Amino acid sequence: MSDLVSLNERAITGMIGSPSRHQLAQLEADISGVLVSRGFIEVRTPSMISAASLEKMTITPDHPLYKQVFFIDKKRCLRPMLAPNLYYVMRKLRDHTDGPVRIFEIGSCFRKESHSGTHLEEFTMLNLVELGPERDATEALKGYIDDVMGVTGLEYTLSREESDVYKETLDVMVGDTEVSSGAVGPHILDAAHDVHEPWSGAGFGLERLLMLMNGKGSVRKAGRSLSYLNGAKIN
Repeated sequence: MSDLVSLNERAITGMIGSPSRHQLAQLEADISGVLVSRGFIEVRTPSMISAASLEKMTITPDHPLYKQVFFIDKKRCLRPMLAPNLYYVMRKLRDHTDGPVRIFEIGSCFRKESHSGTHLEEFTMLNLVELGPERDATEALKGYIDDVMGVTGLEYTLSREESDVYKETLDVMVGDTEVSSGAVGPHILDAAHDVHEPWSGAGFGLERLLMLMNGKGSVRKAGRSLSYLNGAKIN
């Protein structure tokens, strides 16, 4: 215990003596730079969304995810995912070009989660999507997954899984930990968003990535916190 206390103290004094960006913010910046170089536009959308936009994602009272949503009132909630807003932005940008539409967003999402080492109630998502890819949608998806995972330096595998929202996803696994889910369209959700062509997209949990990059045992050490700063316990 004494050794661990000393190690933790050195981490804190090291940050004080040599300030740098928060590790989560640095990861966001590194990934953003790669995606912009690949032709993606970064967007920023509201954290509050309408209940109607959830319905378009089939998240209604009988859906498993519905109970995890933080509702502000009957018509608004904190977004549990970035996809509803990205669908909207993607569709509007389609009106301005015939070529591929590539967008991404990095931002907070909110879900009522059970306390565990791999889940947070406020967590940071990266979502990227390409509408009208010039190559096969699945191959495009694999390429963009490799771009993001290349930033982290983590080895990964891909597996196909069932999903409550997308029916089937292409998941990114680092060991036994899922760090991303990807999907391709046309999809059953597309009609409600007036999207009628192929697309590929993926969502990444950045705190999980950072946890694995730093060899930590809990995602709480990687996220927004009053107890931890860059993995060091300050309280």
